Amino acid sequence: MGKDMEDVLCNILRRTQFSLQLDESILPGYEALLLVYVRFIHDDNLVQNLLFAQELETATKGESMFFVLKNFLTGKEIPLINIISVATDGALSMLENRREFLAYLKQAVPNVMTVHCAIHRQHLVAKHLSSRLHCSLQYAVTAINKIENKSLNVRLFRKLCDVNNEEYNRLLFHSEVRWLSKGNALNRLYAVFKTVLKFSEEDDVLLYENFEKFQGDTAYLADLYFKFNEVNLLSHGDNVNLVKTKRVISALITKLQMFEGMHMVCFTSFQIFAK
Repeated sequence: MGKDMEDVLCNILRRTQFSLQLDESILPGYEALLLVYVRFIHDDNLVQNLLFAQELETATKGESMFFVLKNFLTGKEIPLINIISVATDGALSMLENRREFLAYLKQAVPNVMTVHCAIHRQHLVAKHLSSRLHCSLQYAVTAINKIENKSLNVRLFRKLCDVNNEEYNRLLFHSEVRWLSKGNALNRLYAVFKTVLKFSEEDDVLLYENFEKFQGDTAYLADLYFKFNEVNLLSHGDNVNLVKTKRVISALITKLQMFEGMHMVCFTSFQIFAK
């Protein structure tokens, strides 16, 4: 049945222009997997499917990624010229591989439109919006890691949370690759802020002093990342298109302009910070 579905999909792609999205995933055994998704118009409907997933057996460089894609399409008799756009995903360490991949692709398809992951671009910008907030974020991440990186600290922190009748007794890690995970991590951190503060006082006095000093920043960052999550979730999905995404971004810009006009005297939209 799976083979029949693949044959139907490839038959459509042989006579249809389409867009691709490429992502690389590392499996638990450190195998590198190239994931390729395809999107196209069929019978006046927007269709999105996983085209293929294939292990990169030798290297994860852009050249290898291109030839995996080319060999698959050639083997299925799908013309490369049918590709009209490609979106790539990945962390900062993948940027050089992305450039190499796109250089090979543009030699084969000169007019192809290319774009990189919007979330990753936001990550690069957000890192440098405010030196103070960036510093406060590092204190928060350090506080989380000091507890979660050692099993003894995890057990001691869990016991302290139980003594303080906290709703949660574990913190959440965040990932630099999936940077929006900071939103969940910061929300959980602020929910048990007093307990984390107490734990830091006994374990790291300098961290305790800085963490306490920037408590308001931690709450503000938790609210900000929550809103970033909202916007990006609305920009995902099978039925998302340029018009819908533009509507989401325009609404965010309007809201930011409203916040700027109020000079932040009203914090109803920042529920954690308002507490």
